[in-house]
Formats: sequence, structure tokens, C-alpha cells
Amino acid sequence: MDLNFTAAELAFRAEVRDWVRANLPADIAHKVRHALRLNKDDLQRWAKILGAKGWHGWAWPKQFGGPGWNAVQRHLFEEECALACAPRIVPFGPVMVAPVIMAFGTPKQQQRFLPGIMSGEVWWSQGYSEPGSGSDLASLKCRAERRGDKYIVNGQKTWTTLGQYGDWIFCLVRTSSEGKPQTGISFLLIDMKSPGVSVKPIIMLDGEHEVNEVWFDNVEVPAENLIGEENKGWTYAKHLLSHERTNIADVNRAKRELERLKRIAKAEGLMDDPRFRDQIALCEIDVVALEMMVLRVLSGERTGKQPLDVAGLLKIRGSELQQRYTELMMLAGGPLALPHVHEAMEAGWQGDQWLGGAWIGGASHAIPLTGTYLNVRKTTIYGGSNEVQRNIVAQTVLG
Repeated sequence: MDLNFTAAELAFRAEVRDWVRANLPADIAHKVRHALRLNKDDLQRWAKILGAKGWHGWAWPKQFGGPGWNAVQRHLFEEECALACAPRIVPFGPVMVAPVIMAFGTPKQQQRFLPGIMSGEVWWSQGYSEPGSGSDLASLKCRAERRGDKYIVNGQKTWTTLGQYGDWIFCLVRTSSEGKPQTGISFLLIDMKSPGVSVKPIIMLDGEHEVNEVWFDNVEVPAENLIGEENKGWTYAKHLLSHERTNIADVNRAKRELERLKRIAKAEGLMDDPRFRDQIALCEIDVVALEMMVLRVLSGERTGKQPLDVAGLLKIRGSELQQRYTELMMLAGGPLALPHVHEAMEAGWQGDQWLGGAWIGGASHAIPLTGTYLNVRKTTIYGGSNEVQRNIVAQTVLG
């Protein structure tokens, strides 16, 4: 196993770094660096910039319009984007549904849907979880009934991230109740502007409108929007989930947030506290260990060896690490981090002027920390809860 980058890979990193830093809008980078609120325009503006370069689908093969990068190049691209404080690319289109369309869609479906994903013009949402069907996804009840050349969809999806912006949604729907629950599920692409689709906001602990309920009331969907075969959707879902759980690990974001933690600790005078420095060091060790796990997978792909199925491990360690560094940020901010000020997530907010200056010492880096901390509580739950992931790892990796 060789974890060192080659000269060609280092040259590729430099090329990506120069391009990203030259093309990333400064106002967006400022928001990411300081953990401020990103709106739809911010996210889609960066997606379109990448799309014009042909990099929004950075993991795509050339035959589908992607750059055809290998696993190491993809890793370096993601790292340079994160270190430059670029927004995390919204994964539902380029990372999740696109590989399914490439692997199981018809040529007509590929020609219809992939260009809009690459360009960043079309916003995709994910319709998987339902009330009572989260980690136990096979129990889903949202139903699609075939009537001639269309499906009639009725039911509900929940926790639909950024669904309020969605143009299209890929859904797992029940098309049969016979046999095992997994055998009656199909993978359907639905236009969210269709009559009968309604999106209702769910406001989270941090006060943000990030997730939604999506309701389907006799929604007509052309049968040509079915991916693959009817009742084979569980196979396609597993293909997608491997991409999702690896993406959740987000080691590159962890490296960027570790630097943010150090900045906050330095500003609060905690870098002279040996106990707090020890905690930062432990967090850094975990980041390096997570990166080594990712590089181990990349090394296996580069040499043609099949690595262990570690998507679940990456999800577990990555999500726990995200929670750990937000906890340390809160500790560093101390009492100044405790008030949850919704307005503090907006760019230009002046913490030292809050309450007419009564909140003395309310540094701009401290006030948004509670919102970040509350938001990251979700990471060990979504994408398959960590408790379920540990069971999967025990069966597939440990044997």
C-alpha cells in the first residue's frame, strides 16, 4: 500500500488548486470559512461555475461528459475545494442519482437527465426516508400504481434535504407487496412541479429550513421515468447508498474545520491550555486516521486490488468526528457561544453590536457556533444511523 502521491498527482493538485482559487467567488468562500448561511443562489452559482468547466460531475467517466479522473484525482479535487472554502457540492444530483442513471438508465434517460445535472441547472432532491422508514428503508409505504403508460404515486417522504429548491426528485416507491419488502420497490424519477406534489418545511433545532416533508397526492409520473426494471429498485438504492455513505465521511471538510477550530482556540487564548491542546491533538489524530482509511481505499483502487467494503466505517468515523470538532468549538467559545442567534448566520452580522452592545466580547466567530453544533447532531442519524451501520460492518467486514 503506497500512500504517497506521485509527481503527476501533485501537479494535478496544483492545477486544481489554482483553478478553484481563481474561480471561487470571494463572498461564497467567506461564508463557508465562517460557517455562515448559504442560500440557493450561493450553492447553485458555484455548481454552475463547476459545470461550465465540466467539473460538477467530477467523478463521472468521460463517456458521460465527466473528466474521467481516477480515484486519487477525485480525492485531490475534493480536498482542494474544501481547503479553498468552497461550498460542499450538493450531492443529490452529481453524486447520487447520476451514477444510478449511468449504471441502470436507458440511453434516452442518460441523454435527458445527465446534461442538466452536470451544468448545475437542474436541482435534484432525494426521496428515500419516510415516517417510520429511515434506517429500515425497506419498510417504505409510498406507493406507485401502474396505469397504462404512467404511474400514480401516493404517499409521503420526509427529511428531504433542501427539497424546497428541488426541480426533480428521485424516489423509492412501492410497486408490489408480494414477497420480501425489498423485492417490491422501484426507482422513479419525479418532476417536483407535477400537480399533486407539495413540499412542507421542517424547521430544525438550529432554526434553519434545511429539511422538508414531500407529499404525493395522485401524482402522475410517465412510466418512462422508471429507472431499470420494476421491483428492482432496492438493487439500485444500494448502489446509490454506497456513494452517499462515503460522501458523508467528508474527510476534506474535517481538515478545513480542524483549522477553524484552531483559529477559534487561538482567538480565545486556549492554545496555551495544555488540556485543550491535547483535545485538539486527539481530534487531529482522528482526522489523519480517517484520511488514511480513505487513502487506503484509493490505493486499492489505484493498484486494482479490491478494498474492503468500508463505506459504513467511513460514515461512522466521519460523522462522529464532525460532532467532536463542533463540541470543541463550543467549548472554546465558552459562554459567548451559548446564545443561539438565528441572525448570526447571515453574512455581515455584527456580533459586537448585538443587544445594543450589551453582549460584551461577543466575537463574530463565537455566536454562530451553537447553530453549527445543533445542526451536526444529525450526522450520526442520516444516511443510515451509526447503530445500524455498526451491524452492517460486523456482518460484511468482520464476518
